Amino acid sequence: MKFAQFLLKNGSAAGIPRLVERFSKFSPSPLSMKQFIDFGSANACEKTSFVFLRQELPVRLANIMKEIDFLPDKLLGTPSLKLLTSWYSQSLMELAEFLEKNPSDRNVLTGFTQTLVNIRNRHNNVVPTMAQGVVEYKDAFGVDPVTNQNVQYFLDRFYMSRISTRMLMNQHTLIFDGSVNPAHPKHIGSIDPTCDVVEVVKDAYETSKMLCEQYYLTSPDMEIREVNAKSPGQPLHIVYVPSHLYHMLFELFKNAMRATVETHETSPTLPPIKVHVALGAEDLTIKMSDKGGGVPLRKIERLFSYMYSTAPSPVHEDNSRNAPLAGFGYGLPISRLYAKYFQGDLQLYSMEGYGTAAVIYLKALSSESVERLPVFNKSALRHYQTSIEADDWCMPSRDPKKLGGKKMKRTLKLD
Repeated sequence: MKFAQFLLKNGSAAGIPRLVERFSKFSPSPLSMKQFIDFGSANACEKTSFVFLRQELPVRLANIMKEIDFLPDKLLGTPSLKLLTSWYSQSLMELAEFLEKNPSDRNVLTGFTQTLVNIRNRHNNVVPTMAQGVVEYKDAFGVDPVTNQNVQYFLDRFYMSRISTRMLMNQHTLIFDGSVNPAHPKHIGSIDPTCDVVEVVKDAYETSKMLCEQYYLTSPDMEIREVNAKSPGQPLHIVYVPSHLYHMLFELFKNAMRATVETHETSPTLPPIKVHVALGAEDLTIKMSDKGGGVPLRKIERLFSYMYSTAPSPVHEDNSRNAPLAGFGYGLPISRLYAKYFQGDLQLYSMEGYGTAAVIYLKALSSESVERLPVFNKSALRHYQTSIEADDWCMPSRDPKKLGGKKMKRTLKLD
């Protein structure tokens, strides 16, 4: 393993490859929102959580660490990736120290909670650090289709793994740190059993509006409409993680506001951003529509691509002059991962020359909101080993063929 070889060169991590091999043989155990709620609200037992997490967290870390090895050597060799892999190695070692410890020892439980806090803080800059590594790689070696495909596949899984491990660590530390958040007394860890979706929409809009006005000195209004098909006339409540929903909405509002203001900069008034929220038997759906000019169809998938984004160096450089509504290019793909994490989705539909509609799908039932987790197995391995084959559809030519005059030559088809 290239990853293992790198770790072995760094002295103190000699046992890491063995830990990775050991824990990557297990598949992660996905939890449903209902399981999170039932465990946290009824008779939350710190000992039970400790026993589960001391095994589950290393399994989730090891599964994604196995996949790091299939990144291009030159990407693994960037300073950012070396730093990032050292964080994961250290965290795995720290968790492994609790494998044989007594769950009934109060000091062990306290030490474990503090270790989770330390790991969470250590991994705070994982997203921008990985983004910086991709930029370093692109600047030095460019991008080819095979690498783009493999890196896209890996990063979706890598960031989803990170979302899941932070969810587990947040639940444990918030429930067992002995205090209740006075602002959200009914929250179970980071989960709101009666998340008021419209309130989260309004919060995300207000923050985006403030940023937009700071930068452009104006901002579009919002029009919101609610439909509760399950209980007409009642507020739209679901079991969800408000911070995840806020993250998605904030990103979409930033994009919609920026496009609207820049498209209508010479107009005396700005068209509003329209938001529809609907709750049905299976789905809660949020649709956000703007008149920001839209984007052509060929660019839609690029908006979710990590390799196509133009990320500056969020960790190492001063980005104070960058537009606050621009971000570093990973907002949309990571927002889609937040939606997919509990079996939802985020999709964009655009009309070039008019505007864009973004739709967030969430599960209405907590029993169906189950974690979507990457697992390292033979299927995953095949993704990294498959190269892009020749397209079996004719590619459009920019220049029309001359059909008249001389007899056309037949094109020889090559396999």
